[in-house]
Amino acid sequence: MNRILIAIGLFSLLFIAACRRPGTELITLDGANYKLEFSADTIRFDTVFTELGSATRILKIFNRAEKAVQIDQIELVNGPGGQFRMNVDGIPGDLIERVIIPAGDSIYLFAEVTIDPDQPLSVSPFVIEGKIRFKYPGGLQEVQLEAWGQNANYIPDRFNQGGIALLSCNGIANEISWDDPRPYVIYGILAIDSCTLHLPKGTKIYVHGGVAQTEDAQGNPFVYNDGFIYVLPNGRLRVEGTLDEPVLIQGDRLEPEFENEAGQWNGIRLQSQGNTFEYAEIKNSIIGIFADSAAQANITHTKIYNTSGPGLAAQHASIQASNCLLYNNAGNALQINFGGSYQFDFCTFGNYGFDAVALSLSNGICYDALCSTYDIHPLNITITNSIIAGSKEDEIELTDFTGGQEPLAWNLNFDHCSVRVKDLLDPEKGGYPGFFDDICNPCINTDFGSPIFANTDEDDYHLDSLSIAIEQGFFIPSIPDDLEGKMRDMSTPDLGCYEKE
Repeated sequence: MNRILIAIGLFSLLFIAACRRPGTELITLDGANYKLEFSADTIRFDTVFTELGSATRILKIFNRAEKAVQIDQIELVNGPGGQFRMNVDGIPGDLIERVIIPAGDSIYLFAEVTIDPDQPLSVSPFVIEGKIRFKYPGGLQEVQLEAWGQNANYIPDRFNQGGIALLSCNGIANEISWDDPRPYVIYGILAIDSCTLHLPKGTKIYVHGGVAQTEDAQGNPFVYNDGFIYVLPNGRLRVEGTLDEPVLIQGDRLEPEFENEAGQWNGIRLQSQGNTFEYAEIKNSIIGIFADSAAQANITHTKIYNTSGPGLAAQHASIQASNCLLYNNAGNALQINFGGSYQFDFCTFGNYGFDAVALSLSNGICYDALCSTYDIHPLNITITNSIIAGSKEDEIELTDFTGGQEPLAWNLNFDHCSVRVKDLLDPEKGGYPGFFDDICNPCINTDFGSPIFANTDEDDYHLDSLSIAIEQGFFIPSIPDDLEGKMRDMSTPDLGCYEKE
């Protein structure tokens, strides 16, 4: 009897093998010699939901091989709130196993999202992201999911990740004002040209960053961080916030764990004259503001913080700034290369807990790693009534590319400032033994025991009740108030962006 059963079993297997249609022999996906093909690398839900609603998109998965393939797992990796759902060839679920695609055939995957735009941003952010992960021996492939969770102004559109969109007035007007009470979400790179972009009081801008890829002029691919505001030479940016309603520019991840996360988007780059920032907050970027060669900006009552690079960077530019607070910058709070013309009054540069110094100033620019090739442009900078502080013994770095041989190329003036320097004064290390006579006069050199701020651990840069910066400045009639609109003492105002009560 056992022999009969075995014979029947073998016959059945042979019969099944004989009846299997050509092309159903399974091959193994190894991620190197063969991969699946998809109808899209990203599934985008372009609907901006103004009320509770759903949308469905279709992904087609192709097997171009001459044999059938088996996908071990198709897994849905959801974003915040778990709004995405999927169905693979009629089978719903977040994890579907052992999916076979016959030779030269395809299957359908249905992805669905349900959005409630009235939910908190921590649950339904502006841009909701997820992915579908296809796992098999030796590798995996992924398809991205993107949906829009809030009723906002998406600029320039919802298909622009990694792309460059041009904002132009098109001859209709010289200025465009973003005055809609809904927030603005910049997706990709926004280039402002032949136009002034006006941001009135209370405007909230959220920039969606992330990794993107493009090609250089030679066709070589390179990866960069997306999310960029680029003011071209014929463009202008006019930020006009108020004390009660500042203009906010930050990344679009608003969950609590991202509140102080640096490097979420690229930053603002200026290439033009006539840019203004008044009562603005710029945060969580790689660079806060970068003023490129020949750019010009007036910056007042502005905070730039939580950057993974410099807070304010400039090269061969012109900047006038007052009542500004720059802190939590993993690069320098203020970084100036290749000279230019600058004036900073009543500003606070605080770089605590980072390796980079608060201020880095130079009149040159290097073109190679060893700086064997460089250019020089005169640096003219005046810093008055300001505080330069941080957790290092030296918070100022000075680099004169002329080695002191061309005085007209190195014109620095610190007047009534609180600074922190040590090795800078050493002829063998910093090379500026006459710093307090020739550059910073009168100034206060602080040590770690000198009280300055209320609580830097809590990012509170108001002055301590015993701060050495109290009543150490001189009054400037054109700057009568502080960062919070408080009137300064007309006789002996305090240093930095905050006047002590």
